[in-house]
Formats: sequence, structure tokens, C-alpha cells
Amino acid sequence: MTDTQPGATTERDYSNTLFLPQTDFPMRAGLPQREPEWLKRWEDMDLYKMLREQSRDREKFTLHDGPPYANGNIHIGHALNKTLKDLVSRSMQMLGYNAAYVPGWDCHGLPIEWKIEEQYRAKGLNKDEVPVNEFRAECRTFAEHWVDVQRDEFKRLGINGDWANPYLTMSFDAEATIASELMKVAASGQLYRGSKPVMWSVVERTALAEAEIEYQDYESDAIWVKFPVATQLWADQAPEEKLLDASVVIWTTTPWTIPGNRAVSYSSRIAYGLYEVQSAENDFGPQPGEKLIFADNLAEESATKAKLTFKRLADVSADELGAMTLHHPLRGFGGGYDFLVPMLDGDHVTDDAGTGFVHTAPSHGADDFEIWMAKGRDIAAKGIDTTIPFTVDDAGFYTKDAPGFGPDAEGGPARVIDDKGKKGDANQRVITALIAANNLFARGRLKHQYPHSWRSKKPIIFRNTPQWFVYMDKDLEGKTLKSASPADSLSPGGEGWGEGAFATNSGPDTLRTRALTAIDATKFVPPAGQNRLRSMIADRPDWVLSRQRAWGVPITVFVNSETGEILKNEAVNARIVAAFNAEGADAWFAEDAKQRFLGNDVPDTENWTKVTDILDVWFDSGSTHAFVLRNKEKWPDLKFPASMYLEGSDQHRGWFHSSLLESCATNGFAPYESVLTHGFTMDKNGFKMSKSLGNTIAPQDIIKKFGADILRLWAATIDYAEDHRIGDEILANTVEMYRKMRNSFRWLLGNLAHYKPEEAVAYADMPELEKLILHRLAVLDGEVRAGYKAYDYKRVVNTIANFMNLELSAFYFDIRKDALYCDPISSQKRKAALTVLDQLYSCLTAWLAPVLVFTMEEVWLERNPGETSSVHARTFPEVPSEWRNDGLAAEWAKIRAVRRVVTGALEIERKNKVIGSSLEAAPIVAITDPELAKAVETHDLAELCIVSAISTQLHTFSSQQFFSLDEVPGVQVAFARAEGTRCARSWKVSPEVGSDPEYPDLTPRDAQAMRERVAAGLSV
Repeated sequence: MTDTQPGATTERDYSNTLFLPQTDFPMRAGLPQREPEWLKRWEDMDLYKMLREQSRDREKFTLHDGPPYANGNIHIGHALNKTLKDLVSRSMQMLGYNAAYVPGWDCHGLPIEWKIEEQYRAKGLNKDEVPVNEFRAECRTFAEHWVDVQRDEFKRLGINGDWANPYLTMSFDAEATIASELMKVAASGQLYRGSKPVMWSVVERTALAEAEIEYQDYESDAIWVKFPVATQLWADQAPEEKLLDASVVIWTTTPWTIPGNRAVSYSSRIAYGLYEVQSAENDFGPQPGEKLIFADNLAEESATKAKLTFKRLADVSADELGAMTLHHPLRGFGGGYDFLVPMLDGDHVTDDAGTGFVHTAPSHGADDFEIWMAKGRDIAAKGIDTTIPFTVDDAGFYTKDAPGFGPDAEGGPARVIDDKGKKGDANQRVITALIAANNLFARGRLKHQYPHSWRSKKPIIFRNTPQWFVYMDKDLEGKTLKSASPADSLSPGGEGWGEGAFATNSGPDTLRTRALTAIDATKFVPPAGQNRLRSMIADRPDWVLSRQRAWGVPITVFVNSETGEILKNEAVNARIVAAFNAEGADAWFAEDAKQRFLGNDVPDTENWTKVTDILDVWFDSGSTHAFVLRNKEKWPDLKFPASMYLEGSDQHRGWFHSSLLESCATNGFAPYESVLTHGFTMDKNGFKMSKSLGNTIAPQDIIKKFGADILRLWAATIDYAEDHRIGDEILANTVEMYRKMRNSFRWLLGNLAHYKPEEAVAYADMPELEKLILHRLAVLDGEVRAGYKAYDYKRVVNTIANFMNLELSAFYFDIRKDALYCDPISSQKRKAALTVLDQLYSCLTAWLAPVLVFTMEEVWLERNPGETSSVHARTFPEVPSEWRNDGLAAEWAKIRAVRRVVTGALEIERKNKVIGSSLEAAPIVAITDPELAKAVETHDLAELCIVSAISTQLHTFSSQQFFSLDEVPGVQVAFARAEGTRCARSWKVSPEVGSDPEYPDLTPRDAQAMRERVAAGLSV
């Protein structure tokens, strides 16, 4: 039986007497044109509010939105991220939770400020000549524009959320809470002002955090530099003659840091030797007879670099190195390098590369700074100045602390990096000076991964600057993390730590230990994210909070200009928070801000200085839990901590990281219970998308061509935990998957036009085939729920798609077409099939609603045209436990195995054009496997194989041709044509056609169907 009848063997056309599918559901989706209609429908009914009201008493599941940056159209990464978040929220809502979702935006920071500065430069204006709050107002307007643009683009993806009431880091209440969180950190003693080497963007004129750094290929100048031995100042014994005319050799890829050198580090775990030059073939550098000290493992490699041959003279012990002092390699240059350089034993020194010695410039490296500070007392005790120089300014120029290269130098100060991120002349001028001092051992170039600003894409430098930090390792005096879950009642913006957040114990309580403890209590999807975040927290330095910019939340503290003490005054803090709530952070920059906030509560106001730095934007976004999740008045359906944070894997160093530190600093625990990460979207060839490569794929273009549901289906079927691909072929496969599912729904809807709820058949009265399908629904119910709970959308969609294609379209639907189209009105089989179709419709529309949000609404409304609610207001249907029947499924697995052999045999005959339709066949089946024979003996095998007749036997074929399958042993099929006449209505071939004189061209079943139609007054 087929859906269409191209011709009949009799003159009469019975097609209008069949129960053929009837539906207006179009085969062609037209998603780009129709999806906006459903968006408007949801907006008109206020679907988000409807869901909140109907689920207010349910358990809360809160996915907290990591804020995208408001500075441009969304890209494919945004689309994937937001779709995954929507899949989580929608599926948890349909699993029975109150899954509120509040979208948000990150609105402060350098990229927006940089755009406004570009506009100023284009007009010949100087940002610094404009009142700061006028400049900030322009930044705010810019961010507002892009928030509106991105909101429309996200809504077009079908994302359901509180779009009318999102959170913005630049809203006044948010700025007030961010400032409040910062003041909590200050009040707890975790905030301090220090001078450390930080990552500095010359292009952007600000300090950067690790989260704002990416590593790119870069070619650096590499130099090997000689530090002549001066004396063994710290040794009790007399100077070793063998070392007094020797030099220690270092290697560095930052020649510009040599003026900042103050020490050389070695390792007592490494073997060192004294080497003498035997021959030299270089234009500069060591000559025969010079003595040099190297790590033994690196001496020969270093000699090759300088085109030398060496002779090893003696061991050099760690004690000898520790007692040694060196001359600066620029001694005599510029009049500023005539100081002694100590040797420091450092754990960071290895003999993997270089020379086994590390040039130590505490102004320009974290390890350099740490060892200089750790050895400070010893260095000072020997009369060496421990002052850390500021050799490079914010624009990348040398300062007066780099004599001979700074403002006093001939030709002006050398520059490390210029405003466009290009190398300046600093490296070459230092190299030239080293050659003149006869202290350059060798030079070269090295291609390696070097830190660049995430935003400007330009290289950064490390420079010592005064900044505001949060301690990672300061013991907070006995306050430590409870093992119990935090309460959900912490008040937004409240003072103190949050009642019940801490318990006292004897162990150290630091921000690092809190964060590591919190990581261990958090679920990570995939699990590898836990170790990644843990390793970052375990190794990270103190958190740099300050930025030297204008657009952001200021560091709202006052500092005593004499003592450096931070003001801790609750009344002052309260005034700041109140002003920010009313006016925003601009209040801090008003002319009267200092007196206004200090008021009469602080004596000697002239001794207190208002800090003008702004906060790192990661502190802004890291504080979102405080002004979103804990804001019960504004968003009562959210919970704190959040059930989940979900972002790309790069956010282990970004939002996951800063949110963890901020919440642990102010609450003592993580702001999330679970963390889900996804990979990055590559092009079809696996390359990173780039405008310069021309391989970007915009989500807007996909939606315009295919519709948002196709993009959502792609997102749900990739392995999102890994980096993944998108391209024309991949999208074509997604479209094909969608087309098959849509056609299945179209067939379902068409047949359900004949379904009458009052004629539904009870489970106990159903044929086995219907019970089998209901069993499969019961099994799928568990698999779908488990898949959604595990956030495994690929498994969910593939499970459903395979069921629809292989078990429904290619099996159940195919078999039941005959009964559904041709059976009499009274047929129990037909009614049972329609009952099962109704259950299939109910389950499938719900299970796929989180993925195909538009199409499932269309399918739902096609059957419920006057519906005022939505498919998305449903929960997943409760499937009766009695439907689960594993014994029945096992028996039907045997029946389907036999059927597979029969259909395989018929396919050969069809391909050879022996038959056109399987109804022309009456195959003979030999079943020698007794279990298979028993399984099929009580079933209408002809109906199941969609043939007009079938016969079975127990012996094998001897002379006839037969067909078999290796995977189904014990079954053979021989082809035979069906005997009799073809029924003009059902097209079955049967000798019974003509046995009913009233309908001589029909089978008895079809004749009875005609009689019932006549009795019912239906068309005949």
C-alpha cells in the first residue's frame, strides 16, 4: 500500500474512500519567513512570564548567563553558546524545574572605550581634554546600542529569556553592587596596593589580567649576554682565582629588559662548569682565552650559537655561584650601571634551554620579582640597593631609570613597542650597547608563542607599575569554608561575609585555599574542566584589579597619603553605594565626590586620596552573582549559587575564574554548583574562523537561508565539548536530518486528522505491534530524560532521529499504512494504531521542543489551531510504566530479524525490475532456527513484510534460488509472485478478490470497509 495510486487495474477510483493523511502542514518548512511569526506569538503571550507563573512552586534550576560583550554583531560562537544555554534551560523546564533564564551583557571596559577614542582621533580630538563623565556617557550610549542589536539577534535564535529585564553591568544597581563587593574585599584586608610586574598593553595603555591574554606566534630577538665576575663578596674564603676573569652567560628573548637587570639566577640542582674559548669565528663576542660559565648540559649548544669551540676547565659549585657577584653587562654605559649584580639560587631555573642562568629583571617578570623580593634581606645585608627600577613607562619608552636609553639619551628615549604594537628601537639600541661593551656573546631570532592582548591582538610587555591587587595567599585569620552548601538567603549588597558561610578551624584560610576547595565541590561537564581550572588557581599570582582607563566601575577606596592605609568606614561605604544606585558610577568622578563621600565621618580629609583607577572588567562580570542571582526583588525565580555556569573552554581563565575568586572572596564559596564548557567552532576544514582568511560563517546568514531551527539542530548534534566544525556540507546534512523528521511529523499529523479521542484503545486491548511501539516509547523516555539531564544533546537528538527514521518511518508507519488507510471504520487495529500515533505525537513534540523550538510550535499548533498556550509550556509526558515490556521486545527482535531477510530478498527483485511493489510478491520463507520459527508463527508475517501473501516452511531449499543474510542464520527466502487479482482499493493481490458480489473488484476486508462507509454516510 502506498500513499498515492498512480493507476488501478479497474475503472473505478477508490482513492476518496481511503483514510489518507489530511493536513495543511507544509512539506517545505519556510523557516526563515515563518519563524518571526512564532517569535511574535510568544512575545504577545509573554511566554517567559507564563512559564515563571506556572512553575513558581517548582524546584529552581538557574543557569546564570555569562555576559557577552556589547560591542558588535553576534558571531557563530555567540550563537552556539546561547543555543546551548537555551537547550539547558528549556529541557530543565520541561523536566519539571523552574528554569528561569536572565540574559545579561558586559558593558564596561577597554574595547568600548577604544572605539570611542578612535572616533575622537578621527575628529582630531583628545580624550583627555574631555570631562571624564562626558566621555563615559558616550561609552554608555555605544554599549546601549549594541545591547539592543544583540538582543534582537539572540531572540531571533529562539532563545527564551527575560529579554525585557536583562542585567547590564553598567546599570546603576549593578555598578553599586560591584562597588559594594569591592569594598567588602577591602574591608576584609584582601585588597592592597603594590608594585609588581604586570602584563601591560602599550597599545591600550593599561594593565591586563591573564584572562585578557592570548598567545600568538611571534619572532623575538634572542641574545646571549656576558656578565663579568666582579668578586666573591659573600664568601668567607679568599676569591677563587679561576673565576675572577670569567663571565656568567645568560640568554633572553627580551633584550630591552637588560637595563632593568639587577641579578642573575642559577639553580643548585644544576651542574655548572668553567669553559675556556679555544677558537672563534664570529664578528663580535668571545675570543680565544676567554673563560665562561655555563650549565654543562647547555655549554656545547651555546658554543655552537656563537661559532666557538670550548674546553672545560673545572666544576663550578653552587656555593661558588652563590658567593659570587657580577658586573652589569652595561657597566660604563650611560653612567648608571656601575653596581654589583648578585647571584640568586632560584627554583625556576632549569637547564632545558638557554645557558642554565636566568637574567633577572624584577621590573619585568613575575619569577624575577618573586626571587628578588624573597632574597631582599640577604641582598640588602651585603650593601646592594634593593630598589626596583621603573625602566619603561606606560607608552613603552625608557625612563630615567634606564640611563643611556631614556630621556637623557642622544636621539631621545628608546621605545620597546609603539602605539600600533610594532617593535620599537629598544632591542637594537641595547644590543649595540652590549657589543660596544664587549659583553654580547651571541644573537639570533626565535619564533615562539608570546602573550598578546586579547582585544588589540598586539604584543604586551611586563613592566613594574603600582597597581591594586587581591591577595591569593594571605591567611584571613581563621575564617574558613564550611563543607555544607551555602544558604540561598544572602542579601544582595549586604555587608560582611554572609551569615553561615564560614566556620572556624585551625588550617590556613586564603583566597586560594577557598577557591581550590570550592572547585572540588563543583561538578564539571566535561570532567576535565575541573583539573584545568584547579591548575590555574593553584599557580596564579595575586589578582591585579586596577586598570588605568575611564570606562568602568572605579576602585571605590580612599587611601591615606601618609601611611598608605585604606579607609574602612561603613558610613562612607554606604554613601558611595547609595550614590551609585541613584546616579551610577559617574558619581565617583564628580568634582565634589571626595567631600561628598567622606562627609563629616572622616577627620583630616586632606590626608585621604580618592583612587582614580577603574576595576578590571573581570571583577565586574565576576560580581554578577551578587547583583543578579541574589537580587530576589528583581529576579525572584533565580537561586544562588547558580545551578550552572556555561561558557566556552577559554572561560576557565576568564569568567569561571573571576566569578570563583570574587565569590570566594566575599562569600567563601563558588557562585555555581556546576560548570559546563564547550569548544570552539572551526570552519569546514578545521581552521579557526578569521575575517582575514575569509572563512567566517555568520549565524545571520544561516538563519536567512535555512532558519534558526537548522542552526539549533546543528548545535544540538555536534560534540560541543570539543572543537567542532561548520560548513556547507555539514549544514546540508543537518537540513536532511531536519527534512526527514519534518516529513515524519507531517505523516503523523495527516493520519491524526482521523483520530477520535473517544475511540482510543486501552493498552490491554492493543495488538502486539502497538505494544512494541509503546515499549519503545517507554525506553526512549528514560533515554531522553537521562540525555537531557546529562546535557548530552547529541545523544538525545540522534536517539530520537534514529527512532523516527528506522523504527517509525521504515517499520511501524510502513506496516500500518494499510490498516490506517484501508481498514473499516470499526477496525480495532486501525483505532489502536491511531491511539499510538497520538502518543507518539505527544512524546516527540515535547522531546524535541527544546531543540526545534519553532517547528515543534508549528506542529503543536497544526493540531491545536485555537491553542492559547504553547508547546513550550508543557513538561515531558509521563510515560506509563506498564508500557515497558522487555520480554515482548526480545520476541519482536526475532520477528524483525526474519522480516529483514524477507525485505532484503524483495529489494533485489525490485532493483532487477521483476516487481514494482512488494505487494506483487508472495515469498516462501524457510526458517530452520526453532526460536525464530516460534516467534513468527502467531503473527501475520505477510502484513509485517508488506506482501500480499507469504508461506513458511521448516526445511531448507535445495534447488531453488534463495536469499539469506549472514547476520540472521537459519532463515532463507525464495521469491514467488502473488497469485490472484489485485484489489482496486488496497492493491493487495489475492485470490479472494471478487468473492463479494457487491464489490467484485475488492478483497472481503475492503468490501466491508465500503459497506461501513455507506452506513456512516461517508463518500463512496
